[in-house]
Amino acid sequence: MSTPDAVPFDYDTNPDRYLIGSRLTKAYSQANLYVWVATLLERADLVLDVGCAEGVLREAMPGRRVIGLDMAMAFLRNHPAPRVRASAAALPFRSNSVDAVTALNMLYHLADPAQALREARRVLKPGGVLIASTVARTDSPEISAYRVRLPSPFDAEEAPDIVRAVFGDVEVHTWDAPLVTLPTKESIREYLRARMAGEEGAERGARELTTPLTVTKRGALVVARLPA
Repeated sequence: MSTPDAVPFDYDTNPDRYLIGSRLTKAYSQANLYVWVATLLERADLVLDVGCAEGVLREAMPGRRVIGLDMAMAFLRNHPAPRVRASAAALPFRSNSVDAVTALNMLYHLADPAQALREARRVLKPGGVLIASTVARTDSPEISAYRVRLPSPFDAEEAPDIVRAVFGDVEVHTWDAPLVTLPTKESIREYLRARMAGEEGAERGARELTTPLTVTKRGALVVARLPA
């Protein structure tokens, strides 16, 4: 069985696609992943947010020490300091130096997510926490006819086992619920563009789908804790 290809990384060349998706999620989602993660990390003193984008997690953790790390300068320049441009597979931090590492909806961009997880484990202090999230292959079935979503190296179906192989025991929190409601044809069009449907798929979906459109979100949050 062949290894799935990593999800294309287009944040520097096409930052608007991500920003549109982020705006739509904030406006029309009934759940907030970043607030959830912030709650789970309320006791962490120093958090390294790997794949931080423009700082959505940092926004959910006001007054907290969060270091943003990303490869996309289009986003990183807008993240509050401290921030660093680096690869998740080679973290420029000392071993045993941070209390928590987050990798939220980004490990599917890597051909070898386990290498990034090993780096996360290396930089965590004893008792440190890793939180990784990802979507399922069956995510957003209501729009599946308008885009192609190929398997990735870190889908929700396998993510717990991938993290478990590096960290040992993990907590797995899954979701499968109608969490997004798109009220207009334009919001459907933009949502499809943000989900890599392309212009043709986005236009066809906006034309054929009825509003309001409720979208079922499926995915997993994986939490790993090191011994103290």
